[in-house]
Amino acid sequence: MSEKIIPGITTERTEKLIAQTLAEMPEKARKKRQPHVGANEPEASVCAVKSNRKTVPGVMSARGCAYAGAKGVVWGPIRDMVHVSHGPVGCGYYSWGTRRNLVQGVPGVTSFAMDFTSDFQEKDIVYGGDKKLEQLLREADALFPLNHGLSVLSECPVGLIGDDINAVTKKMEQELGKIVVPCNCEGFRGVSQSLGHHISNDSIRDFVIGKRSFDAPATPYDVALIGDYNIGGDVWAAKPILEEMGLNVRATWTGDGAIEEIAATHQVKLNLIHCYRSMNYMCKVMEEKWGIPWVEYNFFGPTKIAESLRKIAALFDADIQAKAEAVIAKYTPMAQAVIDEYRPRLEGKTAMLFVGGLRPRHTVGAYEDLGIQITGTGYEFAHQDDYDRTAPEMAKGTLIYDDVSEFEFERYVEELKPDLVGSGIKEKYVFQKAGIPFRQMHSWDYSGPYHGYEGFRIFARDIDMAINSPTWKLIKSPF
Repeated sequence: MSEKIIPGITTERTEKLIAQTLAEMPEKARKKRQPHVGANEPEASVCAVKSNRKTVPGVMSARGCAYAGAKGVVWGPIRDMVHVSHGPVGCGYYSWGTRRNLVQGVPGVTSFAMDFTSDFQEKDIVYGGDKKLEQLLREADALFPLNHGLSVLSECPVGLIGDDINAVTKKMEQELGKIVVPCNCEGFRGVSQSLGHHISNDSIRDFVIGKRSFDAPATPYDVALIGDYNIGGDVWAAKPILEEMGLNVRATWTGDGAIEEIAATHQVKLNLIHCYRSMNYMCKVMEEKWGIPWVEYNFFGPTKIAESLRKIAALFDADIQAKAEAVIAKYTPMAQAVIDEYRPRLEGKTAMLFVGGLRPRHTVGAYEDLGIQITGTGYEFAHQDDYDRTAPEMAKGTLIYDDVSEFEFERYVEELKPDLVGSGIKEKYVFQKAGIPFRQMHSWDYSGPYHGYEGFRIFARDIDMAINSPTWKLIKSPF
């Protein structure tokens, strides 16, 4: 891979920008933030930017909690289960359907994307909520008897008062004759929502996987999609491509997922992981316990799609490899037509990213396919291995920041003057009011899908619409 170069971006300039920004902070804050930002070095084996540290109020941004990682990311998208938030109503209500994890089915019959909460009151804090939880699970199952299982996700008060959700779920599983899963994901645990992903993976390992078998006979081409949450229909854009090249997608984790399929995933031949941050733990468990290999793939933009299809096909026989090439040949003209339409309008533009999960690195290739260069990127709740995987995707000297504060992010944007910022809802209106085009990249800004060849068309349209909208001429940027 040839080294990427962005005009005007150098290590020296980036380091100077970092020093100037940190110099405006109090000494204590400056010392805490300094390890979390740096100039990118693509050749480094270990990225120098530190991550997965406890949030410091006023210095680092407020990230998601363990409950958010468990309910909002992993468990919530499973369509055929009743998901119970055990605690006060606020967390359950807030996490209900906020990420646009699209599901198929009939609500209340084959899908249960509703808000089930034990609605903790003061007496529950004092006397405990175990009995209330038992009654809730009975009532939920009676109201929606076609569910295939129930999950219990604990909120902060549950851990503080010591409710034993494991004992309750074990009892109710025997009583109801269904999978009932405890997930001890109290929000205060860990340093970010990342621990919630890990706890959820552990609960799937301990209480779900291996309990079911697939109905259809096994084939040599059985695979599972791991870490795709069907935001805006991403699973529905990715799955057909893999099936067209001859693979049999037996389960999706967990977007538009079904607990019966997830519980039987130990029978597949290969796990394909999209969001490394949220599901690498489970892939490693299945590799160690059942000998299932796994490979990471990237379906953002035609360049990365082709690379991923060839990487996946290389793990199968010549027939799959030939079909993968046929898929690439079939869709390349369509992707090229998108590039021909939008790249002349976007060539030479720059963007800065700050998102969670896989997006700060996986989407880089899609932007580059459109001629957009990424001058800065970072994660809200990444670990060291995320940054080690990010560095080779970025040009030398570009800005890398972990859990960047609003103060820093504004300073970096002011200096680098990107044509687009792709981040979350907290940042959206700050930069839009500053006259800077913005896309909310946690949930595709109410658009999508962005995965796959069809998703690339939508992505290109949305990015062009954001950057080249004539409305920006009506706003005078302070920069």
